Amino acid sequence: MNIKDNVESVKECIANAQQRSGNKTPIKIVAITKTHPASVITEVKRVGLDTIGENRIQEAENKFPQCTESLQNITKRLVGHLQSNKINKALNLFDTIDSVDSLKLASKIGSKAIFLNRIIPILLEVNTSGEDAKFGFNPHNIDEMLACFEIQGIEVQGLMTVGPLTSDNKRIRDAFISLRKLHKSIKSQLTKNVDKFTELSMGMSGDFEIAVEEGATIVRLGTVLFGRRQQIY
Repeated sequence: MNIKDNVESVKECIANAQQRSGNKTPIKIVAITKTHPASVITEVKRVGLDTIGENRIQEAENKFPQCTESLQNITKRLVGHLQSNKINKALNLFDTIDSVDSLKLASKIGSKAIFLNRIIPILLEVNTSGEDAKFGFNPHNIDEMLACFEIQGIEVQGLMTVGPLTSDNKRIRDAFISLRKLHKSIKSQLTKNVDKFTELSMGMSGDFEIAVEEGATIVRLGTVLFGRRQQIY
């Protein structure tokens, strides 16, 4: 496995998808290092990526102390479901919470952030596929999402979704189109901090090119960079 070559291949695919679609927005690659050893984070930094994503608090607690030096100047994003009883740990470990899936959770993060005298960047996770197993705001509950912008202690920087688990590219594309349109709708209703609400995190190893074609600003990539996951934690 040559991560550097994989990164270059991904960047080429992203550039081609941008050319096909006219999406000129710079695309941020979040290297999903979950279930991979701490040494992978060191390799991520070596090949020039500056952002990682993890799904589980416990895994990050175990892994991050093993690569403290490599984590310097690396943005650490929590992309997995966050239980409210683990908010304190999450804020200690991560720079952003990309999986805020309810108004209640957003409020609790805001309260903890105020106590810590911090402002926490977040993304609102939206269930655009309608799959019962997925977390996220119902895309029709715009009022709840708009209410998150009024919470002190957090800064809503964009939306996130997980594409449907299917080989049907139309269904996948429809889920990403839905997020893009929702982002546009929410942005049109904001009265402040509009310039901060810029991110569309969508697309993983199997569907990131479709996501880029539909306006993604962030793609979350693991397998395509590192190969199959290793169950080590």
